[in-house]
Amino acid sequence: MKTLYRYLFLILTLPFISCSGGSDDPDPEPEVPAPSATTLIYPDNNEECTEGSVLSDTESQVTFQWNASTNTDSYTLKLKDLESGTESSSNTSNTTLQVTLKRGNAYSWSVVSKATGTSTTAESDTWRFYNAGAAVQNYAPFPAYDPTPAMGLSVDAGSMTLKWSGSDLDGDTLSYAIYLDTATPPTTLLGETNDNSYTTTLNTNTIYYWRVISSDTSANSSQSEIFEFRTNP
Repeated sequence: MKTLYRYLFLILTLPFISCSGGSDDPDPEPEVPAPSATTLIYPDNNEECTEGSVLSDTESQVTFQWNASTNTDSYTLKLKDLESGTESSSNTSNTTLQVTLKRGNAYSWSVVSKATGTSTTAESDTWRFYNAGAAVQNYAPFPAYDPTPAMGLSVDAGSMTLKWSGSDLDGDTLSYAIYLDTATPPTTLLGETNDNSYTTTLNTNTIYYWRVISSDTSANSSQSEIFEFRTNP
């Protein structure tokens, strides 16, 4: 009988023993907060960059500057040569970075904030500037940017208004020539305008390539990168 009582006692107390035991599972890793986007300082947006060290007739060294962002361990400076289309990136844990640039050349730049322990990033606004050249009296317009339709977008056929942004360092009035084709690079002149938009008619199920040539009143010009979109069947 005593043996029976012992068995009953063990059966009744076993669940309590199991529940009171500590878990073998490790504590979850604390969540790393996502970094915030920084704000840019210099070179200024839509301005001539006149600060820096002249290295030669063709190159100078410019110090890029931006504000520290929260929850950030490192930054990636993204730089684009707006005349050649070449893109580059440089990593740093600081909020300044020296870069060698072509003189008399247009660039765009932005900064990506990163944090150790998370793949989430945050990117600043994109700014554009001209790196000062030797005795430049009048700069060419910035190449057209921010296209509509956006790169790679699928849109309905029929009437479509192509749109873009443009600016000029000297404040000159700009005119635009729009080239649209089904092959790249586009060579067919769609039309010319003083506005930042142009309306055309699109066929169905077609890939289109287009670019904008911006011209100022001093006979300077620049061409955008080639934009691309497609129409639905």
